[in-house]
Amino acid sequence: MDYQIFALGDVVLQRGATLRNARLAYQTYGRLNAEKNNVIVYPTWYSGQHVDNEWLIGEGMALDPSKYFIIVPNMLGNGLSSSPSNTPAPYDRARFPQVTLYDNVRLQHRLLTELWGIERIKLVVGWSMGAQQTNQWGCLYPEMVERIAPFCGSAKTAPHNIVFLEGVKAALTSDAAWHGGWYDKPPTTGLRAVGRVYAGWGLSQPFYMQELWRSLGYSSLEDFLVAYWEGFFLPKDANNLLAMLWSWQHGDISDNPVFQGNFKQALAAIKARALVMPGEMDLYFPAADNAWEVAQMPNAVCRPIPGVWGHFAGGGANPVDTQFIDDQLKELLAYE
Repeated sequence: MDYQIFALGDVVLQRGATLRNARLAYQTYGRLNAEKNNVIVYPTWYSGQHVDNEWLIGEGMALDPSKYFIIVPNMLGNGLSSSPSNTPAPYDRARFPQVTLYDNVRLQHRLLTELWGIERIKLVVGWSMGAQQTNQWGCLYPEMVERIAPFCGSAKTAPHNIVFLEGVKAALTSDAAWHGGWYDKPPTTGLRAVGRVYAGWGLSQPFYMQELWRSLGYSSLEDFLVAYWEGFFLPKDANNLLAMLWSWQHGDISDNPVFQGNFKQALAAIKARALVMPGEMDLYFPAADNAWEVAQMPNAVCRPIPGVWGHFAGGGANPVDTQFIDDQLKELLAYE
């Protein structure tokens, strides 16, 4: 097992359910220094696990484990932390409770404070749903978080993004094998369909026009759709995907007892130096939405990732975009 488990005990979630014997899976890279001031938190994204974040961690990179103590907490629902696929009855599978950004970040805060006694975080960084958690960290714990760098994400899920996710949900649950979430075998037709839905949103129109999938090693458009997109979702648990999808659709850093739905107040509460990096052609999280959010933050800049890779500018597949992100993070970490 290449990760650790933090036992949370019985956790009362924001929407009222009690998740008993809750668990938070995490992995660390590097060592915590004596001053406990070299901490970076790097939450996971929709369906991703800690290993899927490792493309941005390495010697000589901004997230250098020889300098920093990098903590990657796995989001609830991702199959390693408490999820539909690993929670015992009666909250198993289709009955897994609703989990919010607030729940995720509050439990991650417990991990840092209870396990290591951490009081300061040098940087919180994340892609996609990891970016949503990054923003949530910034507003909930402004005295603790020194810098944030959300990329290809948002502080609140936009209506158009919710519509996209409705397509994902419909593709998955229309499979006859779905059985309302009580399936005996994976609904593979639905999982393949989810891949096809995602394919049209994850990457931009020019990406396909320029046939950039060839740079990833695919021989035709259909090969890319089957081998990459269908292959990406087939190993994943359908109930886990739907649990995280609910969290994504309800992503709103102000939807909690602290800010009570006041979105501008939540954004203004982010005191950290913020570097917000939208994908220039991201269809999920448009750069214009991020620009508006940044205007509400007291110490933030918006720096779009140029190019045609859309949302997947932040996925680690394109070395040019990875270099851009890494360079920006180095600049942010160097700033005192």
